[in-house]
Amino acid sequence: MKNKAHKGLLKRVRITKTGMVRHKTTGHKHLRSGKGGKRLRQMRKDPLMSSPEAKRLEKLLFRRLRGRTQPRAALKPSPSPAQSKALKAEKKAAAVKAK
Repeated sequence: MKNKAHKGLLKRVRITKTGMVRHKTTGHKHLRSGKGGKRLRQMRKDPLMSSPEAKRLEKLLFRRLRGRTQPRAALKPSPSPAQSKALKAEKKAAAVKAK
C-alpha cells in the first residue's frame, strides 16, 4: 500500500519546486492590535523553513526536502520511465557479461 502524505501539514505549508518549504508565521492572522509593529514586521519576514525543521517534515510527507543550507544536488530526481528502462538494460547486460 502506498504511503500517504500528512494532509494537515499539506494545508499549512507549500513545497517549492526546488524542495524548500514555505509557511506562514504563527500568530499573524488575528489579535494584531495587541502586538507591536516591530513584532508584526518580523512575522512578515521569512516564509522559508530552516533545514532542520524541513528535515523533520520529511517523515510526515514521505519525500525528500531540500532546505536552505543544502545544495540543489542533494535532491535526487526520480528517473523517467525511459531512463529506468535503460538502467535495467545496462544491469542485465552487465550480469550477462559477468557470467
